Amino acid sequence: MLKGVKLASVLAVASLALAACGSSGDSAESAAPAETAATSSVKVGMAYDQDGKGDGSFNDAAFAGLSKAQTDLGVEIKEVNSGSSATDATREELLTLLADGGYNPVIAVGFAYSTALAAVAPKFPETTFAIVDSVVESPNVGSLVFAAEQGSYLTGVIAATASKSGTIGFIGGMEIDLIKAFEAGYIEGAKSVNPDIKIESKYMGAAGDNTAWNVPEKAKTATDGMIANGADVIYAAAGGSGLGMFQSVKAAADGGATVWAIGVDSDQYTVPALAEYKDIILTSMLKRVDVAVYDVIAAVVDGAPLVGVNNFDLSKDGVGYATSNSAVSEFSGAADAAAEKIKSGEVTVGTTVQ
Repeated sequence: MLKGVKLASVLAVASLALAACGSSGDSAESAAPAETAATSSVKVGMAYDQDGKGDGSFNDAAFAGLSKAQTDLGVEIKEVNSGSSATDATREELLTLLADGGYNPVIAVGFAYSTALAAVAPKFPETTFAIVDSVVESPNVGSLVFAAEQGSYLTGVIAATASKSGTIGFIGGMEIDLIKAFEAGYIEGAKSVNPDIKIESKYMGAAGDNTAWNVPEKAKTATDGMIANGADVIYAAAGGSGLGMFQSVKAAADGGATVWAIGVDSDQYTVPALAEYKDIILTSMLKRVDVAVYDVIAAVVDGAPLVGVNNFDLSKDGVGYATSNSAVSEFSGAADAAAEKIKSGEVTVGTTVQ
């Protein structure tokens, strides 16, 4: 993964010499709108969480929505990273500089921006802000939340249907309510198929431990243990730590075991950086951050900003599961049937482990 703005770079940030998010090294500069789109006067500021683009997951999904808006709507964009060592003060500085620069909307990717956005938004009442995966109460903020428990329920159904051993696993990043909702939905979905299924869960860090998102070696060790205990499908919602889960599953598969991995946020089967693992990625729980980001930008372009709490659930195509690996087709019927029950209200998915 590429590194973003570090804490020591605040002075550079203050002069708008912000670190790049992409591999080209210059994506922090305002990008010209795509030639194929009608040029818009809207300038979009995107503040990524931690290392930014290249995570094959959360930030890449946000970029996909931004890129589509640039192509379809002709908006001008500026992208910045918080960096893995950022503080609330660093994040506040980034959001302030984007707003000062006339970027509207300004989109903060990740709950880590909550405190900073709560401080910055009231200072720019004419600017529309949005935050992914958190609720910030301000009349000019759109809070973009996702029914991750619903999408995870579907992956639980798939995992339990695919499992031959009757044991599956879950790797979580930081042990917070946000990730516990992934775990809860996964467990509930799995038990809807097999009430006696065994689910092993392991978190990479306690609440407040930001290293939990980037310890793949710890996730690999945890997954190794799960596989040794009989787990043959493992789902990770752990940011960069999820790489360790993929590594463990691939090693087991290379050794002759029949074992599957389930990715998260983006369709990780199609992520170039994860190409060596694609054959063991059965599916991914899709959290459509791209849809939410695009909707925020389109709403500003249309002159009707998307503010307040916006819940992207199954009915809004806000969550789902990936079908890029044809192997999942064997289990998609059960998942699709479960999705219809959730949409109709026949099934209500909880957000805490029972």
